[in-house]
Amino acid sequence: MSDDGNESKDSKQTEAEEKSLPTSPSHAAAKIDVLLKPAGDAPIMKKKKWAVDRNKRIGWVGEFIKKYLKLTSQDSVFLYVNQSFAPTPDTEIGTVFDCFGSDGKLVLHYCKTQAWG
Repeated sequence: MSDDGNESKDSKQTEAEEKSLPTSPSHAAAKIDVLLKPAGDAPIMKKKKWAVDRNKRIGWVGEFIKKYLKLTSQDSVFLYVNQSFAPTPDTEIGTVFDCFGSDGKLVLHYCKTQAWG
């Protein structure tokens, strides 16, 4: 059996410690606004802005787009940052956002054939 008074003191101390931990503005939010824009022959998505977890990978976004657009498994989806280069599929969204995000969002262009880079 434990003393309830000690548990509340411990939880208050833990909360105070969590509040005192330094957090950078880029890592404060658990989700990132991702704006998906079509390029080339890609179908247009009705919803363009999505909140994505920082720890999701670029490959996950590509698979999400394929499911959302109901593409076949043989169809390819290429993702580009700044209309110029394709990040590797294992790159985390948070890392790409930290480097190339602006105005609180990350803009990714998607297409079914290679367009840039």
